[in-house]
Amino acid sequence: MGEGQTRFYYWAMAPAVVLVATFFVLPLLQVLWLSVSEPAFGLQNYAALIDNPFLQRVWLNTLRVCALTTLIAVTAGYLVAYVMAHVHEHQRALMISCIVLTFWLSVLIRAFAWVMILRTEGVLNSALLSLGLIEQPVRLVRNEIGVLIGMAHYMLPIAVLPMYSNMQSVSPSYVHAARGLGARAWQTFFWVYLPLTKAGIIAAAMLVFILSLGFYITPAILGGGRVVMIAEYIRVSFDETLRWGYATMLASTLLIVLSLGLALLARAINIQKVFGA
Repeated sequence: MGEGQTRFYYWAMAPAVVLVATFFVLPLLQVLWLSVSEPAFGLQNYAALIDNPFLQRVWLNTLRVCALTTLIAVTAGYLVAYVMAHVHEHQRALMISCIVLTFWLSVLIRAFAWVMILRTEGVLNSALLSLGLIEQPVRLVRNEIGVLIGMAHYMLPIAVLPMYSNMQSVSPSYVHAARGLGARAWQTFFWVYLPLTKAGIIAAAMLVFILSLGFYITPAILGGGRVVMIAEYIRVSFDETLRWGYATMLASTLLIVLSLGLALLARAINIQKVFGA
């Protein structure tokens, strides 16, 4: 590559670099600056993570909800991905189409739809009452149950795709060999197939957990203010209590956690192998 061609590439990238620096890097630096300068210069905002029990509860609540969401989404997603990998081609195409279509639905529409389904007078409670399975409506919204249902539903397609891609790379000959050597169906699955799909499970779990950390709309609507997560508390600190130091500190901490999670994901598994690149 000649010097003139290299210089042309640099000039061609310059507008993109300027845009990223102006609309991403500079605001990010401003957030980091506010986290150590409001209301006074120092690390007192970060020290609140250790001294303030409420902030600790918010963080622990966020981590617990994200961990449970990851467990539910990955478990259900593994079943869906396993079926996709073993059904007929036409059925597989239909299932993939249905999963991809879910990405076109707004998270706001999904959250309100779940409110209509799970509320006291909703479809689910009405069906359970009519079948005689319950004597009075069950509270499924404005609590952690509703938040978990909404978040797991949104994250399910994200969990399915990497696991399905990984399953596609598993040769059926391993399963046939295990069965031919006398292994039962459950032994073949747990001793042969499941270890071969471990990379896809790790990728799906980390993706779901990392993306769940920044959830705001679903916990706010389905939790009804009773399940406070980091993103919602950042909004309250900015808009209502005007504690910008706390808000930017939490945003910076969340960014650090997400960055570490992505770095761990890139280091722990072979991304190209998992996603079939």
